Amino acid sequence: MKITVAHTPDADDAFMFYAMTHGKVDSWLEIEHVIEDIETLNRKAFEGEYEVTAISAHAYALLDDRYRILSAGASVGDGYGPVVVAKGRIELEGSKIAVPGKYTTANLLLKLAVGSFKPIEMSFDRIIDAVLNDECDAGLLIHEGQITYGDYDLLCLLDLWEWWEKLCNLPLPLGLNAIRRDLDEEVQREFLRVMRESINYALKNVDEAIGYAMRYSRGLDRERAKKFALMYVNEYTYRMPESVVEALKRLYRMAEENGILKMPKLDILE
Repeated sequence: MKITVAHTPDADDAFMFYAMTHGKVDSWLEIEHVIEDIETLNRKAFEGEYEVTAISAHAYALLDDRYRILSAGASVGDGYGPVVVAKGRIELEGSKIAVPGKYTTANLLLKLAVGSFKPIEMSFDRIIDAVLNDECDAGLLIHEGQITYGDYDLLCLLDLWEWWEKLCNLPLPLGLNAIRRDLDEEVQREFLRVMRESINYALKNVDEAIGYAMRYSRGLDRERAKKFALMYVNEYTYRMPESVVEALKRLYRMAEENGILKMPKLDILE
């Protein structure tokens, strides 16, 4: 059976999918890979375009009728996460803040942490330039921007991991891999096995997998690309623990209490 798997053009996704895309894991599934940015994947998931897709934890709350969460492949922050940066000290409340998409988890967290601000949606890789060029007052950074913003003399005004950790003392769920509900259970479980084996291979063969991931590093040197990949591909990615499940529940409960979304059904394929 042929299925399409969609993920992002980022070093961490390339790292975890390396073994799957290079014949290191055997399967009776024929897997085709599509690479698009996370907000594009969030929006396409509303149409169920791909059998398996990376989506933001935020987007899943609106898609639980169409997709199940895979217990392998999640991107979880633990000591790091999205950051809000600016050229100088400003008050974020009421400011124009560039965000990497309406349905990103980073945007949901910013709504919870700051409340009232003026979002300006744009591609995640434009945000640093938008801040530098005064198109906005501040920018919400995801992906490698979290570790490179200092190269541009930008200041971190809000570290959303620190905000979350003080509030919840839990890991920070950001991205998920999800599989369409209409697929046969046998297909769902076979893909989960392949996904987990691909992650395991990368973690056991880091230098080999990083060699492939470098083509998606967007200018990061090898050491920083490796650091970024291992920030988001780790034991949480291999198998989602109960602490991440609890963190998802907490995130959705907070969003529901703030009138942003309704509590979704947490259906996780183990």
